[in-house]
Amino acid sequence: MKPRLLALTQGDPAGIGPELALAAWRQREKRAIAPFAYLGDIGHLSGLAERLGLPIPLRSVGWGEAESCFATALPVIELGNRSSARAGVPDPANAAGVIEAIERGVEAVQTGRAAALVTNPIAKGVLYAAGFQHPGHTEFLAELAGRGRKATPRPVMMIWSEELSVIPVTIHIPLEAVPGQLTTELIVETGRIAAADLQRRFGIASPRLALCGLNPHAGEGGALGKEDAAVVAPAIERLRALGIEASGPYPADTLFHARARAGYDVALGMYHDQALIPIKTIAFDDGVNVTLGLPFIRTSPDHGTAFDIAGKGIARPDSLCAALRLAARMAAAECGEPA
Repeated sequence: MKPRLLALTQGDPAGIGPELALAAWRQREKRAIAPFAYLGDIGHLSGLAERLGLPIPLRSVGWGEAESCFATALPVIELGNRSSARAGVPDPANAAGVIEAIERGVEAVQTGRAAALVTNPIAKGVLYAAGFQHPGHTEFLAELAGRGRKATPRPVMMIWSEELSVIPVTIHIPLEAVPGQLTTELIVETGRIAAADLQRRFGIASPRLALCGLNPHAGEGGALGKEDAAVVAPAIERLRALGIEASGPYPADTLFHARARAGYDVALGMYHDQALIPIKTIAFDDGVNVTLGLPFIRTSPDHGTAFDIAGKGIARPDSLCAALRLAARMAAAECGEPA
């Protein structure tokens, strides 16, 4: 049986990640959070807890001890890179520790020391200033996952909540670039990866995928754009040929109300805002960023580092707690165990 322990990275130590970890451990029973180990600097975390007036016991441990001590102390897997971060002050000097935490978290799930990886937010600009070569967090995880393999896995971003789950097919590109980047092949690959993980890690036997049209009214029969008939509809047919229950293309403006949501398990938007505006409206505080397509489970809070409120004790841990609970649920489903 796999361990229940989750690996939680510190994220940017100058952001809200460390204080969210403290809050999540403090609310572990109330929120039914599975045991997790925090990858970071115990000295930095201890100082932060003291400044915030949180009498939380911390314990420096190895992976083998973390789960057993979780009930009485927050287990910390200490990094080689110590942190001198000041809350709310982004600093490239923190980059080495941020990267080390991610690398060691991936190693833990790949070697079976942890059941899933949960990552606190990072600041890409801070990492870029320190020479980070990857476009972002997810791409770095995919590169780490691909080491020693024939090919690097293609990650797919899903934002999940109990009320709605969405996937943007194209992500961080200008709106004017979307029609050129959106291909039938990209939609099919995204849908295939989504269906596979929904089966394996969410326990959904026949995932239902609803695809948005790119244009208003899904193109209005070609009057408002040709892409829906020429690109999206063929992708749906190919997904169906693979045995995947895909439907659409639907007008995006009628796909996200409660009755419509009851008809699918995940909605695929053709561009970033088409998918993310609905879920951030419905589940702003407790949405979870899930990376599909990796050989391990990875979840993350659906928010950033929030440097402006870091260290003030006002950051809400809802999204991190949801990410921890979902990671445990996915790990249980993957093992065929009750969540």
